[in-house]
Amino acid sequence: MSKKPHILIVNDDGIHAPGIKHLWKALFGKADISIIAPASEQSGMSVAFTSKVPLHIRPVAWEENTPAWSVSGTPADCIRLGTSVILDRAPDLIVSGINKGDNSGRSVLFSGTVGGVIEGVLRGIPGIAFSCEEFDNPDYAIGEKYIYSIVKHVLEQPLPQGSFLNVTFPALGEIKGFKLTRQGKRYWKEEPQKGLHPEGHHYYWLGGTQLHVEEHEESDVAMLKEGYLTATPIHVEELTDYSVLKTRKELFENIYV
Repeated sequence: MSKKPHILIVNDDGIHAPGIKHLWKALFGKADISIIAPASEQSGMSVAFTSKVPLHIRPVAWEENTPAWSVSGTPADCIRLGTSVILDRAPDLIVSGINKGDNSGRSVLFSGTVGGVIEGVLRGIPGIAFSCEEFDNPDYAIGEKYIYSIVKHVLEQPLPQGSFLNVTFPALGEIKGFKLTRQGKRYWKEEPQKGLHPEGHHYYWLGGTQLHVEEHEESDVAMLKEGYLTATPIHVEELTDYSVLKTRKELFENIYV
C-alpha cells in the first residue's frame, strides 16, 4: 500500500479501558489513527443510539499526539458523530475493541463493540471487531501481536460490501493458530435477581449467564475452546429471509382478499 490507511478506533468499554490501548499500540505507526470512544462503559448497547438527551464530544489527550475524542453516548453514537461531525474524511476501516470478554456465539447481537462496527458497515465502511475470551484477567498482549496482520489482510483483501469480521482471542494462553469460523449459538440467558425497594415495591437486577448449546465443530465457540483465534465473517446489509419471501409471498398476499 502506497500510503497509510486511515483507521478509526472505537470500543464499548470506554476510552480509558486497557483494551483500546492495546489496539492502538498494535496499529500505531502503521496507520493514520483516530480514536472516538464512549466516555464511560457502554457494554451490551449493541447498535443503540442516543436521541433523548444531548451528546457531548470532548478531546482526550493520547500518546504520540494521536487525535482522540470521548463521546457521552454509545459506540454507535461515536461512529455517527465521528463520520458526520468530528472527522474531515471517512476512515478506510473501523476497528473496535479489544473487548473484555468474548463476543462469540450470539453475543454479537448485544455487543456494543460489534455495534460500533455495524454502524460503520451500514455507512459503507468496512470493520473488524476484536474481543478477548478471558473476562476476569484478560492478557491483551497475547492477541496484540496478531492484530495488524488481520487488519492488513482485510485492507488488502476486502470483505464483501455489508460484511465485517468478528475476531476473538482465546483464553488458553498462546494462540494455536487462526480459524475462519461460523458464528456459534451460545447466548446470554437472564438470571433475574429480586430485591425490595425501601418504598415497598420489588425491583430486579436482570443479570445473566452464558447458556451453552450444542455447537457446530467449526463454530467460533468450539474453536476458542481448542485455543484458536477465531474470525467470523458476518453480513448485515441484507437482512431479508429470501426463502420465506419466496415460499410465502403468494400465501401471505392472498390473506387480503
